[in-house]
Amino acid sequence: MRFILFLSLLILSLNAQGNFGTFIDKQIQLTKIVNSKDATREIILKTTKEQEKLYSKMFENVLLNKAEYLDRKSQYISEIYALSKIIKINKKSANKYAVLRDEVLLKSYKILDYQDKMFKEILLALDKYEYKEFQIRLGDIFEKNKIEVDKFNNQDYNKYLDFTDKSKVIKELQENIQNYYLIIELTSDTLKYISLFDKKIYTINKYSQFKLLKPILYINDLAVVKLIIIIFLILLVYLIRKVVYKTLEKYIVGIKSLEKYSKNILDSIRKLVETLIIFINIELVLYVYNDFVPFALVDMLFNIVYSILFTFIIYAIVNSIASIKVSKIQINSDSIKYEIINIAIKILNFLIFVMGILLILYFSGVNLTAVLSGLGIGGFAIALAAKDSLANFFGTLSILFSDMFSQGDWIDVDGKEGTVVEIGLRVTTLRTFDNAIISIPNAVIANNDVKNWNRRSLGRRIKMKIGVKYDSNPAMLRKTIEDIYTMLDKHPSIANKDTSFNYNGKQSTRVVRSRDDDKGVKKTLLVFLDEFDASSINILIYCFAKTIQWKEWLAVKQDVMFEIMDIMQKNNIEFAFPSLSVYHENELK
Repeated sequence: MRFILFLSLLILSLNAQGNFGTFIDKQIQLTKIVNSKDATREIILKTTKEQEKLYSKMFENVLLNKAEYLDRKSQYISEIYALSKIIKINKKSANKYAVLRDEVLLKSYKILDYQDKMFKEILLALDKYEYKEFQIRLGDIFEKNKIEVDKFNNQDYNKYLDFTDKSKVIKELQENIQNYYLIIELTSDTLKYISLFDKKIYTINKYSQFKLLKPILYINDLAVVKLIIIIFLILLVYLIRKVVYKTLEKYIVGIKSLEKYSKNILDSIRKLVETLIIFINIELVLYVYNDFVPFALVDMLFNIVYSILFTFIIYAIVNSIASIKVSKIQINSDSIKYEIINIAIKILNFLIFVMGILLILYFSGVNLTAVLSGLGIGGFAIALAAKDSLANFFGTLSILFSDMFSQGDWIDVDGKEGTVVEIGLRVTTLRTFDNAIISIPNAVIANNDVKNWNRRSLGRRIKMKIGVKYDSNPAMLRKTIEDIYTMLDKHPSIANKDTSFNYNGKQSTRVVRSRDDDKGVKKTLLVFLDEFDASSINILIYCFAKTIQWKEWLAVKQDVMFEIMDIMQKNNIEFAFPSLSVYHENELK
């Protein structure tokens, strides 16, 4: 009994014709005016504009209080629940028209309840998708809405509108039927106005996200608001460029441990970063100007520009750090191969630019998967076209791994002689002794004999022949040879069998028969009567200066030659020179 009493009170509290809310009730009234037989063209246009203003105002209010709207429960839950209970009671009472009246009203509430859910789904899509994707999602939501509304619009109630019985229940039934058809019409109007205002809704939602909706509604002129935002963005970016960047620079440079790195890095990327900020500013201005809807083509172009700038920024940072690190390396350090460092930096720079190209292709809409897979097919053709370049690259690897020579070495290869300036990825450059540059492909060097004059640790050869006259005294000649040998053996700058050399250093995993030959140590000392030449008797002098430096070697060689001259003068041995003796046959007789 208590439950029946509660339902009776609830029935009395409910309006049998329904209470759909201020906005829906107003739209129903306006729709009735438009559908009226007496409505003129002017009335219809005026009413339609008023409906449009109501929709626009409703959208603005919902977006202004979007969080509250999404959190609140449907306003029709109580009515739907109460009507369901009332219908059951009327069915038990066999009150046919009362049941029909409430069923029609229940359908109206359920349609509006679904409309409410649909609008919440649209609000969530606004935050989740960009404009193009939002339009696609909106189409899906509309299609789903049509299917749901069609489920309720499955019965024709027009025959009840012709009833002449004017009892209260019949009047309420007819009123509910009229409202039911108007609400179905309003669902179509709602979809139409959402489609009409989709860009405006999207734009207003963006302003709402940035907490700018209230100022926009206050100013009530979107063009003025956009102009203000654009000016603000320009000033903000200018502030970032001129003030924030300098403040950041002073802060980083002020850190002792980062001072050397940070200053070089900031100097190298300053213009690039400023250019990047300018392009960001331009894109933001265009983005605001187009109501927060990105231009597809312009967006792609900006992404390409950002990829290029980003690549050059990374390149500048890496090379700034590399230049600082390289400057710390001692030039005379034997533990570091400079050519490996140079090639490593070049390979790193190459990889940076490859990544930059891939980024540009990606933002240009190129299918990278297809490109990379196509490299396998086209790799053979590329290898054939670039066979010389590949040969030079592998020649570089051969030079580095075989340790043929290093920067600064004096080498002779394929008839070309000079000091190694740099071993590159493709060529090795030599500085000739007449101060010219020779570039030799690394494939040529890898496939030819290389004579490296710098791979000597002790001993630079002195070899000469001294010609003496045929009329020299044999005893004095023998004495001269012995004196020259003794002089060389005792000379402080000439290597002999007693000259010591420090073999300490990194242990080698190679097995060699002669450590002297492996390290480039020569101590041979020979002085012998060598041959009877056409105009002289030749003494062979074969020895090694301890130094391997050319200037020092020349000084040692000069000293040895003066010593030899003194010894020959002391022993009355004269140098021979080319001569011709003429004999007359009669004089001989």
